Amino acid sequence: MKRVGPRTLSWGTPLLTDLANLVVLSCEDQKTSSDVNILFKITVINKLAICKLNVYFPGFWKQVIKFSEEYRCIPLLKVWVGPFPHIILYHQDTVEVVLRNSTFIEKSYLYRFLQPWLGTGLLTSTGKKWHSRRKMLTPTFHFTILVDFLEVMIEQANILVQNLEQHLDKDPFNFSLYIVLCTLDIICETAMGKNIGAQKNKNSDYVKAVQSMSDLIHLRQKSPWLWPNILYNISGKGRQHHMNLKILHSFTDKVIEEKLCKIKQQERYQKGAASNNHLGKNKERKAFLDMLLDARDEDGEKLSYIGIREEVDTFMFEGHDTTAVALNWAIYLLASHPEIQRKVNSELDEVFGDSDHHITMEDLKKLRYLECVIKEALRLFPSVPIFARILKEECYIRGYKIPKGTNIMILPYALHRDPDNFPEPEKFRPERFFPENSAGRHPYSYIPFSAGPRNCIGQRFALVEEKIILATILRHFWIETKQKYEDVGMVAELILRPSKGIWIQLKKRPTPSS
Repeated sequence: MKRVGPRTLSWGTPLLTDLANLVVLSCEDQKTSSDVNILFKITVINKLAICKLNVYFPGFWKQVIKFSEEYRCIPLLKVWVGPFPHIILYHQDTVEVVLRNSTFIEKSYLYRFLQPWLGTGLLTSTGKKWHSRRKMLTPTFHFTILVDFLEVMIEQANILVQNLEQHLDKDPFNFSLYIVLCTLDIICETAMGKNIGAQKNKNSDYVKAVQSMSDLIHLRQKSPWLWPNILYNISGKGRQHHMNLKILHSFTDKVIEEKLCKIKQQERYQKGAASNNHLGKNKERKAFLDMLLDARDEDGEKLSYIGIREEVDTFMFEGHDTTAVALNWAIYLLASHPEIQRKVNSELDEVFGDSDHHITMEDLKKLRYLECVIKEALRLFPSVPIFARILKEECYIRGYKIPKGTNIMILPYALHRDPDNFPEPEKFRPERFFPENSAGRHPYSYIPFSAGPRNCIGQRFALVEEKIILATILRHFWIETKQKYEDVGMVAELILRPSKGIWIQLKKRPTPSS
């Protein structure tokens, strides 16, 4: 075996049960067999810790965090995740090597389970297709478009507050159930221009299909016996997956077809009445779908029908669950730290006073402390706890040669707890993100939305949405909780969920004058 310099990376030997799993999986997926080759290509080096992680049980996330804390002084960690060898990164300089490189954009094999629903859209595509789509879609997230979406966000945030009123001065309730419906309403209307009324009708087929599909994907990702399509498709979960898929794609197809039909009608009308001055006076809300229909690539080509559906479904998937969990954690932290909640209230009083006027973009710019609260909540509980990539070519990290085909796991959760960047990292301190405190901080030390060329395209959208929802809630309620941190629980799937929900109590918020 070839040894390169003083440091050559090795996996060691997995358990026989893991090799058995590898054999089963490689029959299904040709890509998986490349992992077998990696097992034997890399020679042993004892300077790096070799850990065995059990992906099949709920304790998986605890194992990952335990090892990252125990071996924080080590530049990178080699682990077995079931039958697959991985490198785990959680230091700013090692993370930067992977995230800044435009060739290291291929997502982990686990993302393939999203493809039946999302196709190969922006989240799951790679190579030339990803580069083309990213370039095409980036303009759809410019500042002016975000201003157009404010009205939708404010409307849905107000519906959320109305729904929460029933819990005023009552027993603790699970806030998580409410916020996910609110973010689903927002992303559905901004992505497709369709008001599905999830907050008023949580039992609609589409709402249930979205929630069920997310759960099924997460379950399949951590259940290797469900990875082969031939086994999954005949299982009960596979049949449920197929039914959900039919509902989701039918809904998106219907929305796209209605929009295309409407565009054709408008074109005919405009041709027949081009001289009428009143045309275009009734401005409709624009959705991402409208922009997708207008978008063109470098060759002037429009997206295909399938391409449009891929991106609409991708916005739907990425845009509600991640924001919902971010808001869950922010609400929990504010309820657990009344002194910080008071500071947020003081800022809200300065900006709004006794007025109940709708939030404007200018108001949002003034809510600087609230923004620091959101950023600190995302530091402690990043919505996406693991970024997983596959190296398409070899690279060097801290002097170690990492072979082509290696699976890389980047842990924002551990990265954000580096005491060199964030002293007393477990403490909730929004002041960390004051300009004077964050100046000079390494750009890859804080990556809640990833970083580099494949960072989250919708991060500004998400921050605006989170600000609006939190400001709307906190203008109406004082939030309390008796739920201890150890009782919240964390489960890390594609997103970092509070496994037992977020249980809060609501009190009437005092007015500024009182």
